[in-house]
Formats: sequence, C-alpha cells, structure tokens
Amino acid sequence: MRVVQVEPHVTRALRNTVLRPGMDVEAVHWPDIESDAALTYAVLGDDDAPLTTVTMVPVPCPWRPDDRPAWQLRGMATDDTVRGQGVGRRALDAAVAHVRADGAVLVWCNARDVALSFYERAGFVVEGDGFVTERGIPHHPMALDLG
Repeated sequence: MRVVQVEPHVTRALRNTVLRPGMDVEAVHWPDIESDAALTYAVLGDDDAPLTTVTMVPVPCPWRPDDRPAWQLRGMATDDTVRGQGVGRRALDAAVAHVRADGAVLVWCNARDVALSFYERAGFVVEGDGFVTERGIPHHPMALDLG
C-alpha cells in the first residue's frame, strides 16, 4: 500500500460505494472536490485501486469567521475491507501535512457521527451541535488547529 496524491475522479467509485451506496456514481461527482483548488490523497492497494481517500478544499470555516487560512476536509471514505487498520489515518495525515506546508492553520469538517472517534484520535475537536443531513445522516462540526 502507498499514499499518493491523486486526481479526485480516481476516487469516485470508492466514495460512491462508501458515502452514497446504491446511488449512481454521479452522486459523488461534487464540483468542489473535483475543482483545481482541491487536493485529494488516497492509499492505493497492490492493484492501484484506492482503499481510502480524503480531499481538502480551501474554504473558510463558517463558525470561525476570521482570515486564517482554512481547508475543509471532504469526501473521506475507506473501503470496509481495510477499515480499522490505519489506512484512513495515513491518507488524512498526508493531506493535513500538505495543507499545513501550504500555510493552513485550520482544517475543519462536518463529520459523520459514526466517524467522530476516528477524527478525535487525529486531533479534531467537536465544535458545535450535531445536525442531520437531508439524507438523514447525523453529523457534527469538527476542527483541527494546525498552528
């Protein structure tokens, strides 16, 4: 397995399977994730198929309205066959290191409640009340201070 920066379209099938199961793959063709400003990391298996993916998009944090350089974590997904083996953390750490090197001082996300402990182990902190998306999935806002 290796951690690499990839073009976001390479991770569509994985994001579709994990984040939008049963839906058409176009359900995960998100313009912000697939923009030139975004960066996507993946851990690739021996067959070069992505096992996990994380994308960072330069977006100000809505609950911290200041001028600090911030990136939003989006579209993180890990294949069920490798979940719990540290694969997701490897991709997350690579993406965080990249945006930190580019001057970011904050990474934020709206994390699914089922993944809160994963993000907390990576240093993220819940920063507000939970909410339920239009698809009925509970989330909480979280942030990771980098500087």
